[in-house]
Amino acid sequence: MVERISFYDQISRNKRNSILLFGIVGALLIALIYSIAKAFSGLDSFVILIMAIIITTIYSLVSYYSSDSIALMSVGAIKANQTQYRQYYNSVEGLTYASGIPMPQLYIMNNPQINAFATGRDPKHAVICVTTGALEKLNKQELEGVLAHEMSHIANYDIRFMTLTAILVGMISIVAQIFLRSLWFKNSDSDNNKAQMIFLVIGIVLAILAPIVTSLVQLAISRKREYVADATAVKFTRSPTGLINALTKIKSNSEMKVSGSVSPLFLAKPNKAAELFSTHPPLEKRIEILNKM
Repeated sequence: MVERISFYDQISRNKRNSILLFGIVGALLIALIYSIAKAFSGLDSFVILIMAIIITTIYSLVSYYSSDSIALMSVGAIKANQTQYRQYYNSVEGLTYASGIPMPQLYIMNNPQINAFATGRDPKHAVICVTTGALEKLNKQELEGVLAHEMSHIANYDIRFMTLTAILVGMISIVAQIFLRSLWFKNSDSDNNKAQMIFLVIGIVLAILAPIVTSLVQLAISRKREYVADATAVKFTRSPTGLINALTKIKSNSEMKVSGSVSPLFLAKPNKAAELFSTHPPLEKRIEILNKM
């Protein structure tokens, strides 16, 4: 007998895990900044941190407010004509009632593979984009399953969550690079006490390892959010069948050439990657879990 899984339990469990992983990224950033502050005295530490704050603030604002337009431009997406793609609009309109979120803008991407993504900083500024392959190869139930998955990302604020995670990871990388480059200009005078030297070593180790660790954590968060979106899609459609069949068809997809920065947004990973370095869980695992719902 197959053990059944409640989609409510699946949603709660994966949200908790995502928040925990997000906390790890934040803790690494704090530890890195604290080590730098302790390793450098006075003006050195102040200048490094001010530079890092200015650069990361600009980076964060651009990333947050331009994420949707950047994603759409990078894949050459165009706005879907409502007359030509009536079924597409009708399916999303139906899901807005089930999800309780505003109607997103709808776009299409000219690609024969079956895939889709959602972007935008919140439900009021959301976008869904599907490939022409998805519109041509999926039946009504399968397309609704795919669109429900993307609506789930919007309803769960996954785009904002993943954008903030990417910003944190980017901040760690920037701070680490500024710190490591500043070592070339640091005076090796005798005023450095033993404690400063210890924190300097800790800072160097963190600056080297933190970007690697946080990138892996970011990938793990992305995989968790995909499970959440799958479970929420079942909640919206009240059936896992459409999404299961769509994911089964996606297994025959060939590789899609898209930017690495946009790849995490897609329903299924468009680029080949080892599981540890993948933004998405294996399709087989997702289908297995959905079959238990």
